[in-house]
Amino acid sequence: MTGSIVAGIGWVTANGPGRGRETRGFSMTADPIPAVRREDVFPEPNLRFGRLPQYSRLGLAAVAFALRDAGMEHWKTKRPAGIVASTRAGCLATDIDYYNTVLPEGGGLPSPNLFSSTLPTCFLGEAAIQFGLTGPTLIVNDPVEDGLSGVRMALESLSLGECDTMLAGHIDLPPEPAFRGIRLRHAGALFLVLESARAPVVPGYGTLDLSPEGAVRHEGIEIADLNGLVHACLAGLPCR
Repeated sequence: MTGSIVAGIGWVTANGPGRGRETRGFSMTADPIPAVRREDVFPEPNLRFGRLPQYSRLGLAAVAFALRDAGMEHWKTKRPAGIVASTRAGCLATDIDYYNTVLPEGGGLPSPNLFSSTLPTCFLGEAAIQFGLTGPTLIVNDPVEDGLSGVRMALESLSLGECDTMLAGHIDLPPEPAFRGIRLRHAGALFLVLESARAPVVPGYGTLDLSPEGAVRHEGIEIADLNGLVHACLAGLPCR
């Protein structure tokens, strides 16, 4: 499989927001995530962001940081770029919060803002609107703990020519008591901008591809998990 260039990296983790060319201390753990504020992501007012619950804010913020890191945040015409992310818990926390607004008054006070985010894919639509993206957008359940299922699917999509640009990553909120049976290693949101058919706007972080067995490889070396992937990408940057 031909390799795809990693053009940008953005994330929100327990250590806060970051992107590849500005922050080196990346670590994605299952620790609590600080609240994501609009001013942390967008310098100008953004009413849509203010209405989103934490899960959707995480995803939209990480997409924004990844595109900003790749020099692709601003646009004039829509772009055939897709988004795919893996998750283990999805928007279950949002669903629970919404259900708790349905219970009072015999179901007379459900939250419309929460209802509009009760699917794990909802923030993908927000990102597509915000950044003019028209490619395939989907969330996949991650059956393994490496957090790389979204990256694998994005690389497959690029190799099949479905589009030339994909944002790929992982998103999960930290586990709560209600998440019985769900074990998470990676909480927060991480996205990488992957390019297959054109030179990136800024120098990239190397190439990714899939081995014949389906392992994600960075510059031909197999990657163990999300943390290993980001560390491998950042290792090639000049020290500051």
